[in-house]
Amino acid sequence: MAHLIRSKFQNKLSNAATSVSNKSTAKVSGMMARMGFQAATDEEGLGFAACDDLDYDHRQGLQMDIMKSDEMGGGDIGEGSGEGGMGGGEDGMAAGDSHYQRDGTGPPLSASKASGLGEEEKSPKITAWEAGWNVTNAIQGMFVLGLPYAILHGGYLGLFLIIFAAVVCCYTGKILIACLYEEDEDGQLVRVRDSYVDIANACCQPRFPSLGGHIVNVAQIIELVMTCILYVVVSGNLMYNSFPTLPVSQKSWAIMATAALLPCAFLKNLKSVSKFSLLCTIAHFVINILVIAYCLSRARDWAWDKVKFYIDVKKFPISIGIIVFSYTSQIFLPSLEGNMVKPSEFHCMMNWTHIAACVLKGLFALLAYLTWADATKEVITDNLPSTIRAVVNLFLVAKALLSYPLPFFAAVEVLEKSFFCERERTWFPDCYGGDGRLKAWGLTLRCTLVVFTLLMAIYVPHFALLMGLTGSLTGAGLCFLLPSLFHLKLLWRKLLWHHVFFDVAIFVIGGICAISGFIHSMEGLVEAYKYGIED
Repeated sequence: MAHLIRSKFQNKLSNAATSVSNKSTAKVSGMMARMGFQAATDEEGLGFAACDDLDYDHRQGLQMDIMKSDEMGGGDIGEGSGEGGMGGGEDGMAAGDSHYQRDGTGPPLSASKASGLGEEEKSPKITAWEAGWNVTNAIQGMFVLGLPYAILHGGYLGLFLIIFAAVVCCYTGKILIACLYEEDEDGQLVRVRDSYVDIANACCQPRFPSLGGHIVNVAQIIELVMTCILYVVVSGNLMYNSFPTLPVSQKSWAIMATAALLPCAFLKNLKSVSKFSLLCTIAHFVINILVIAYCLSRARDWAWDKVKFYIDVKKFPISIGIIVFSYTSQIFLPSLEGNMVKPSEFHCMMNWTHIAACVLKGLFALLAYLTWADATKEVITDNLPSTIRAVVNLFLVAKALLSYPLPFFAAVEVLEKSFFCERERTWFPDCYGGDGRLKAWGLTLRCTLVVFTLLMAIYVPHFALLMGLTGSLTGAGLCFLLPSLFHLKLLWRKLLWHHVFFDVAIFVIGGICAISGFIHSMEGLVEAYKYGIED
């Protein structure tokens, strides 16, 4: 009798242990399948779904706590951003500060309170036309002035690359947004991530949950700082070529331009600067029209025989970087899509903005090169007659100086969030005091960044080479490599064969272009510095 009782008791313990083991295995297998490493069986999927139900109930309880805290006027809930980010698709990024994402942690609504704004209202939604205007501003900016120089070294292949880059950047922008979404229990797409960095962190989980975010932040800082340097370089270049008779060097003009930019160190937000953005954009389009009109007036002298199919093997990779850099907009696309009234119109918006950019850039680059042929300079407005050049360049300098605060302020925010924020347990103390005022050493940090952009512009005053280097280093990474890699990692089980083919092809081609462009751009900079070649 005792033996029978003992046997039944052992059987029950064995069955319970087996059940627990199966559930654990099902959960682990389900997690691995969700990350794309293996396909879960039906039994494992049922076990994972049961575990998911418990997780769902837990998240619902946390969400109710967050809502209650918000209603009671609770303080910072930054510690719960990991869970709160699951439903952050409706809030988006706070408008008026920067068009670039700042940290990528996907903060809940309460994060806007922690920033010192103290505003309860949500950021206003934008239409597809307004979103398209923002994308157009990003990919139709001042850096199209370097595209004729790309045609100089690439010929018809350079024109093809302008079209190819538009198609690829449009596609990678769409798949980057697709990585923000996952299907819920009902098969509906739900926005579970809020930024580029969120996507990167999701791809590196569970072993390195924050590695991807660090990589994206570093690439973002490099691109933003290099953009600031390019604005200083182009300002010095334009002023020097506008008044060649004055005894003032290009470096001296760059110093004077930087002196006008020092007040940027005192910026707390970009609301005052953003008022000029529309005027700057309109002025830039007017300048493009003037350049195209002048080129059309010289149509009889166009050098069609100079546009050939051969390429300059040494300098063409630099042209690739220039073209790619002129299309970079992926940094702020997640925030832009999250702020749209109808996110379903995002794909249509991306299509017509990139088609328009492709047509305008192609026409501008081709007509400018046909007009000046082998005499085409790195900044095309330097080819204009002296009577027109000074006026056009002055407008461009004003646009460059007014455009500088945007990437500068975005770079400062990324640096402060990554290294100087006590709430996030960073390496250094907060740049702001308890009353929200900027500390003295925080102001020193900002001034140092302005001076750094000046020093780089003085010692490396080569617009096209710097633009090609930036496009090859960070532009290709943020626009080609990372979106395709993240798309394969997060959505592998749902992709069709042609999607996999496109992603792999873009990754391989982008990697080759990035490596070759970086090497040749560095060689060009070393050669220019060694032999004292001026811009």
